[in-house]
Amino acid sequence: MKKLQAKLIVPLIVLSVCLVYACRKNILDRPILQSLNKELLSNKAGVESLLIGTYSLLDGVGGIGGGINAAGSNWLFGSVAAGDAYKGSEPSDGGNDALPVGNFTYTTSNPYIQSKYTLCFSGVVRANDVLRILPLAKDISASEAKRIMGEAKFLRGYYYFELKKMYNMIPYVDETVTDGNQPNDKDIWPDIEKDLQAGIDNIPATQPNKGRANKWIAVAYLAKAKMFQHKFAEAKALYDDLITNGIKPTGEKFALNDNMQKNFSPNSAQKNSVESVFAAQASVNDNSGGNNGNTGDELNFPYNSGPGACCGWFNPSQSLGNSFKTDDNGLPLFTTFNDGKKVSGKTDPYTGNVDPRLDITVGRPNIPYLDWGNPEPKWIRDPTDGVFSPRKNVYSSSEKGTNSSTENYWAANEVTSNNVNLMRWSDVLLMAAEAEVEVGDVNKALTYVNMVRTRAANPIWWVYKNSDYDATKSEYTDKTTKADKYVVSPYPAGAFADKNYARTAIHFERKLELAMEGQRFFDLQRWDQGTGSMANEINAFFAYDININSQLNGAHFTKGKNEYYAIPQNQIDLSGATGSSKLKQNPGY
Repeated sequence: MKKLQAKLIVPLIVLSVCLVYACRKNILDRPILQSLNKELLSNKAGVESLLIGTYSLLDGVGGIGGGINAAGSNWLFGSVAAGDAYKGSEPSDGGNDALPVGNFTYTTSNPYIQSKYTLCFSGVVRANDVLRILPLAKDISASEAKRIMGEAKFLRGYYYFELKKMYNMIPYVDETVTDGNQPNDKDIWPDIEKDLQAGIDNIPATQPNKGRANKWIAVAYLAKAKMFQHKFAEAKALYDDLITNGIKPTGEKFALNDNMQKNFSPNSAQKNSVESVFAAQASVNDNSGGNNGNTGDELNFPYNSGPGACCGWFNPSQSLGNSFKTDDNGLPLFTTFNDGKKVSGKTDPYTGNVDPRLDITVGRPNIPYLDWGNPEPKWIRDPTDGVFSPRKNVYSSSEKGTNSSTENYWAANEVTSNNVNLMRWSDVLLMAAEAEVEVGDVNKALTYVNMVRTRAANPIWWVYKNSDYDATKSEYTDKTTKADKYVVSPYPAGAFADKNYARTAIHFERKLELAMEGQRFFDLQRWDQGTGSMANEINAFFAYDININSQLNGAHFTKGKNEYYAIPQNQIDLSGATGSSKLKQNPGY
């Protein structure tokens, strides 16, 4: 179980709950309350344990199907499948399950597709159990009950949001339903909005633990849900309130970190910063056997020597690396980034300007990688993986054994205390900019985008050569020699007068700012709206990167089908165990 920055779990209670949750095959069809010990749980300690058990699945580990297959970072579903990265490793390693997801050649029985589905529904079940047992506890005050109810409904809304993004048509089951075998024949956005609104209405603005949701986190997620539905006016109103008044559970106002690298530090003093809107909490070396660490991303490290030593998955793509090229004015190349020479190409590489966010996002040859030195060729496990290594989820050499695990776990060096960033403030600002372009003030949109780009232009966090790296500050100590030709600038005044240009700029800014964070697939999905733009971008990635990565052979995104993942066939079969199937497959599968 994951901590919320405090030891709130009653171990025996939580253990019994975990054993119950883990033994069911049909996650929604568990007899209500009968498999939980009501007498043991019907008190404040028991209910709080159930609630923390619900939070514990945010990283995608635990429950039914949890683990690498269902990582909360969405590294496979949100990044690999959108061209941020390759599957990585050797062709045979994950070639029958992970690779087909990224190539859109998977079957409806794919284990990754199944695991994400059951993990998220495990979260739904846990939230519902909190709500069912809460009224039975007599030692909880009315104000505490209100707060617990709000957190449980918010978390249920969060897990349903994840399911909606992934599978679109899914059944909605709340705590009042006695038969979990429900059809997926209606759009559940209204139910998700209702759950998130319950969080806004019932969770206080401040909380005793950094990892808990508060009112404003619920506002952020409701606004994002509105954006997925293109309810721009409603989203704008929420963003206006959030940006003006929003605070963290600790009481601090949300803001961008001046130092972008701090967003990806496993250091306890830097995590849960003002920029962290919501994150799955992680810790190591706490007698949990590695289970509190970020195990969902344990494969996503350079291979061989260096950080982790395994397993060479999740290598950033060449197209992503090229996306960080900038022109003489420090602005991105929206459509021509793949033209000409390749960034860090093996022969005759690109030597022009780049956005400095490139080197916080990918490890590449001849560029310092935190304090590990320059990446070595043997960090790349197979020639099909290109030349880049993942970076945002990695710890520094000086933190090895402190912010990486030393516990008895098969991949201890790959288990870290890096929180999983589920939403950052830059995500909020760029979403708000989208809403402003559609129904508000384009100059306000420009301001929000330029706040993100101005931070990108702050040399305090850039990568420097011939310098030590101070992990306690997440910066290089000698800022004399830039690691590359870093040139990035805000957009000039009036640049967003043309709304089509503004949309393109914001869409590309999200690609740069949130790269390798499991966001891109779902951004492309919500922007598509039946136009085929998603298919065009992903197939263009396949066409270019097949020349680098032969594992992309046969990859193809089909318009009208691959915008959503398949409903797992085993869930369809289970829904028809006593008759005709209640779950219907998504179009095209």
